[in-house]
Amino acid sequence: MSCYKFSVAMCVYKNDNPEHFKLALDSVLNQTVKPDEIVLVVDGPIPSSLQNVINEFEKPNFFKPIYLPENRGLGNALKVAVENCSYELIARMDSDDIAVENRFEQQIEMFKNDNELDIVGGDVAEFIGDTENVVSIRAVPKEHNEICKYIRKRCPFNHPAVMYKKSSVQAVGGYLDWFWNEDYYLWIRMLIGNCKLANTGTVLVNMRVGEEMYARRGGIRYFKSELGLQKLMLKEKIIGFPRFLINVSERLIIQVLLPNKLRAFVFKKIARK
Repeated sequence: MSCYKFSVAMCVYKNDNPEHFKLALDSVLNQTVKPDEIVLVVDGPIPSSLQNVINEFEKPNFFKPIYLPENRGLGNALKVAVENCSYELIARMDSDDIAVENRFEQQIEMFKNDNELDIVGGDVAEFIGDTENVVSIRAVPKEHNEICKYIRKRCPFNHPAVMYKKSSVQAVGGYLDWFWNEDYYLWIRMLIGNCKLANTGTVLVNMRVGEEMYARRGGIRYFKSELGLQKLMLKEKIIGFPRFLINVSERLIIQVLLPNKLRAFVFKKIARK
């Protein structure tokens, strides 16, 4: 599998935790199959504590930090990251999550076994504080046909756990800014573009969660973002009008009408294992 060279695309911004950021980078470097480069987009000015972590890891021709003069948001920052990756295969990684040690090995193996795949994702174990304190598992369907059905209801990939082909992402326009849903928007466009989709069926990333995450997934602005995606899927005939009404109604209740604590309960107990 060493012949399958790949990049890791990451973003960091001023509010990220330096200790969590360092753990995320450690988990990338301590893989059973190591990346050939890390493209890190620094999304606007950052404090010295984060810069010190970057300085500690920076190596010529391997660790490639790209500094944006102002914060442009995750979608725009990831577009820059993908454009600057040297290799066809790109693994996404968040700046505060921890990859399991054979994450890349599992994904490369799937690309090796099926050259037609355009994206390979996996499950995430959501934890609070320590990786031993797993509060839920977000499991997603494995096979292409199952993913095509699942996308009609919910996002079929865990964004911090995906690996995809650069050419396939750029063929559908790459990352585009879409409030808190730039990933779901990309997967929908990849489906429209006849990309082949898969998940490993295993946990690839330990993902940090907290009450603030559930707060971010609520509010009228987040609902409008989701509504726009539902309209797109309706227009492209991915969903019919009955499913559109169900999806919009569910999101209105969860994202707008429910208080944060009840929203957290729904995500942890109903929408997760």
